[in-house]
Amino acid sequence: MTAVETHEFQAETRQLLDLMVHSVYSEKEIFLRELISNASDALDKVRLQAAQFHDKPLDVSDLHIRLETDSGTRTLTITDNGVGMNKEEAVQLLGTIARSGTKDFLNRLKEKEKSGESADLIGQFGIGFYSSFIVAEEVIVDSLRYDSDEAVLWTSKGDGTFAVAEGSRKERGTTLTLKLRPVDEENGLRDFTTFWTLKEIVKRHSDFIRYPIRMSRAVTAGDPPVTSMQEEVLNSMKALWSRPKEEVTEEEYREFYQHISKDWNEPLETLAIKAEGTFEYESLLFIPSKAPMDMMMQDHRGGLQLFVRRVLISDRCEELLPTYLRFIRGVVDANDLPLNLSRELLQKERQIEQIRKHLTRKVGDALKAMKRDEPEKFQTFWEQFGRLLKEGIYQDAARRDALLEVSLFHSTHGEGWVSLEDYKSRMAEGQDSIYFLTGENLQQLRESPHLEAFTKQGVEVLLFNEPVDEVWLSVVHEFQEKKFLSAAQGQLELGSEEEKKKAQETREQQNKEMATFLSWMGSKLDDVKEVRVSSRLHESPACLVTEENGVSPHFEKLMKAMGQEMPAQPRILEINPDHPFVQKLQSRYDEKQDQDELNTWAHLLYSLALLAEGGELTKPAEFTRQVAQALSKSL
Repeated sequence: MTAVETHEFQAETRQLLDLMVHSVYSEKEIFLRELISNASDALDKVRLQAAQFHDKPLDVSDLHIRLETDSGTRTLTITDNGVGMNKEEAVQLLGTIARSGTKDFLNRLKEKEKSGESADLIGQFGIGFYSSFIVAEEVIVDSLRYDSDEAVLWTSKGDGTFAVAEGSRKERGTTLTLKLRPVDEENGLRDFTTFWTLKEIVKRHSDFIRYPIRMSRAVTAGDPPVTSMQEEVLNSMKALWSRPKEEVTEEEYREFYQHISKDWNEPLETLAIKAEGTFEYESLLFIPSKAPMDMMMQDHRGGLQLFVRRVLISDRCEELLPTYLRFIRGVVDANDLPLNLSRELLQKERQIEQIRKHLTRKVGDALKAMKRDEPEKFQTFWEQFGRLLKEGIYQDAARRDALLEVSLFHSTHGEGWVSLEDYKSRMAEGQDSIYFLTGENLQQLRESPHLEAFTKQGVEVLLFNEPVDEVWLSVVHEFQEKKFLSAAQGQLELGSEEEKKKAQETREQQNKEMATFLSWMGSKLDDVKEVRVSSRLHESPACLVTEENGVSPHFEKLMKAMGQEMPAQPRILEINPDHPFVQKLQSRYDEKQDQDELNTWAHLLYSLALLAEGGELTKPAEFTRQVAQALSKSL
């Protein structure tokens, strides 16, 4: 090959190059990741060739990638000693986009340009070599194929044509030289000729490439000072996830976790996961010891780092784990995924869904083992991240039972945490329900009048004081054939069948005897649907309950806080016929005393029941006047 040959780019390639040259991208530095990835692929290919028979053995003892810069001429050179190319391959590989879906990619890119969006190329693989033109005015490729004696020189300014001539390389591999555009920090064009800029980019995007990425830099030392060139490897090449766990120290895991998470605490748990078979991947996951402050905020982002053969595809791939596991940090390195995974393709890729299911199950198994074998450690975990697992109870029907098994709750049994298994083990003979009470304040729940009958009978009640509890309870109705039943809903019946029957008969008799009084009270209280005798109360004068399967006041409050108005849910006022307040009020009613005064006392009784459950008075000033008036008379 002696003469220079000029070729035109394939039509779609010209369109792509035009967009590359004239578009504004938010992440211009990804060009280096793409080019290093290509060089790594070339090294992989020559290593494969070395394993095959050749007349002349291939030396693969020092496979590497080298970066060189010249600030004077503003050039960046990327060199590898990989498989190389001949003329035919250079024309075909560098002049054509041999990739299905190119038109779709171009259309999406154009749409973003029209809408004024920044066309973020992170994750948009498959355009690798052409990303050079994002930062370069001219690209020069000098390559020698491993089994050829003639190098090829490929040059282009991205203007629709490229030239091919004889190259100058004497050794196998490729030299890619970029004549860089002027620095424009405002538009993301950094100075890509500086050592520290390139090192930072390599660390962020290509740190775990298996081959050394070398670069020389000027080092000044001594007296008088002497400047010399010192070679440095920019990438760690430490893919901890690919090494057996017994070969990695806790210190290495800790440093790696801190590097990827920017969390300077130690991880609570480390999970090394490897899958083989129909799909293969390696993963290293970390459960943090502390929740980030923004964990429950709407704009908090989870996600794992996704690699394909050690090349970073996405820094935060949210598709790899369900949202309720968004606290987990780590990496997934898949062998069989295509390198052209965009955000859109991630959501459709079948293998991503398989990895997601496998990782979710492995995390669940690890949490179950931690709860069983290291209960104190699991309690630490639950206090930090339990709210998120409760989201999973609602969201993940397939793993709902597994999540319920590891969930911890407060209860009337003591100050600590209890599991549903703990609760079941303490259930009284004949108890067929798991009783619970919801609210926003744990101490108020412990002191709630709704619990008086349970306390007297020695029946444990779970105390749910987080907003998410109301959500998952709306879809979970039982655990291991034991129904969930609110302590503040419907008629309450505790004890043996004989005790329940006796309590019901007593309650019905009292309701008959007090029917006129109860009806009068109901007529005076607009916010009450019914007034009836209670079997819950033993010390308090009254409490408010919701109809069976009704909406709790705590849930109503949550909906209003989110801007979702709900129709009013009239409550039932239950009164304790043995309490002096109720007895004296009924006595005065029977004696037909002052109606205004009786009306005041009835409203006071309702207000006390509302306050006892942590509710809010609609007319606090009126309540204050009523209390002052009542106290004045009693004094």
